[in-house]
Amino acid sequence: MADDHPVIENSEIQSILPHRYPFLLVDRVVELVLDQRAVGLKNITANEPCFQGHFPGRPIFPGVLILEALAQLGGILALRSSKVEKTPIVYLTGIDKAKFRKPVVPGDQVRLEVQVIKRRPPHWKMQGRAFVGPDLVCQAESSAMVSSEGAPAAQVD
Repeated sequence: MADDHPVIENSEIQSILPHRYPFLLVDRVVELVLDQRAVGLKNITANEPCFQGHFPGRPIFPGVLILEALAQLGGILALRSSKVEKTPIVYLTGIDKAKFRKPVVPGDQVRLEVQVIKRRPPHWKMQGRAFVGPDLVCQAESSAMVSSEGAPAAQVD
């Protein structure tokens, strides 16, 4: 099991993903095994912009943002593992079997884990799980496609 020392720090994450505040949802990557798995962290602070409306007086981090954080970690894994010419970009193409188990609130640190289920370049399918401490708070399968920036994305049904 990895410790909390970053394998990929936030500034390097920003060189991999196009996302920026407030939509960059992976603070650090603490484990990365190319073509197999990645583990990352997201620190939930009371000043997250979503808490203004979700929900006033009882802030709960939206489940859709946990799914996005898992997808971003999967994107980091896919981009680091892929050999795409030009500037690679990853497109989320699907989310399946999403389940939310417990609320995530300010002060929580979410441990994000993604595991490759299937890879047929340029397509990826991953299992994602999010934990707060030992508790599973979210799980889902995601699919994505890695492409060159500027190249048209595949038609998604």
